[in-house]
Amino acid sequence: MKKSLSRPLLEFKNITVIRERKRILNSISVKIYPGEQIAILGPNGAGKSTFIKTITREYYPATGKNDSVFKIWGRDLWNIFDLRTTLGIVSGDLQYSFDREMSGEEMVLSGFFSSVGLYRQQVSLKMRRKAGEIMRFLEISALKDRSLAQMSSGEARRFLIGRALVHDPQALILDEPVNSLDLHALHKFRKLLGKISHAGIGIILVTHNPSEIIPEISRVILMKEGRFWKDGAKSALLTDKNLSALFNTCVKVKKIKGYYYAYTL
Repeated sequence: MKKSLSRPLLEFKNITVIRERKRILNSISVKIYPGEQIAILGPNGAGKSTFIKTITREYYPATGKNDSVFKIWGRDLWNIFDLRTTLGIVSGDLQYSFDREMSGEEMVLSGFFSSVGLYRQQVSLKMRRKAGEIMRFLEISALKDRSLAQMSSGEARRFLIGRALVHDPQALILDEPVNSLDLHALHKFRKLLGKISHAGIGIILVTHNPSEIIPEISRVILMKEGRFWKDGAKSALLTDKNLSALFNTCVKVKKIKGYYYAYTL
């Protein structure tokens, strides 16, 4: 569908977020459309996680600007539980909030209740079937009865993605998703994201490392000091000059099989 004919999934205009009297997001504007595969790249402290928390309504923008826009699917107001059926969230912080004795299947099922566990909730047969379908898609069915304590970080991260997918969200938001993953787990995780993108689910990947940007992602937003500094085609933005300015150091970029690797000099 052409962007001009499609309603934006996310539409922010002149959005500012202030925390503890500090301006964390500074008048950012962006439109993200259904099915888009996007990476938001920036150094630590650039405001990337604050942007995600603004999307999920953990943080709210400062008031005062009459021309500001803060919409998801064209709506200004959302019930937080309804919002979670539109956007699936995956983050390391969320993963570590779960009881380590919980099984992988229980983690996936908890997504139906937007909880970090199952506490007397009535799990229906339909829910179990849906969870089973997702676990097969993610190739983790064999691990479903294993506790999180018995899993590697990469295996647990797959179940967290399964939890985010139970409501068939329009987009999956991944906040620094490969933290704590070793090289083998990183390779498998990147392949999994490619599979998800080919299934038609939008991906918004937030990272500080260009090598995490999968080939299926075509648009990149460079974020610096609370602003969206540059926004455009991946090939045009992931250059020596841009990344050197973004990270305030001399950077050399090398492209290998669709992935971009950055080296400091």
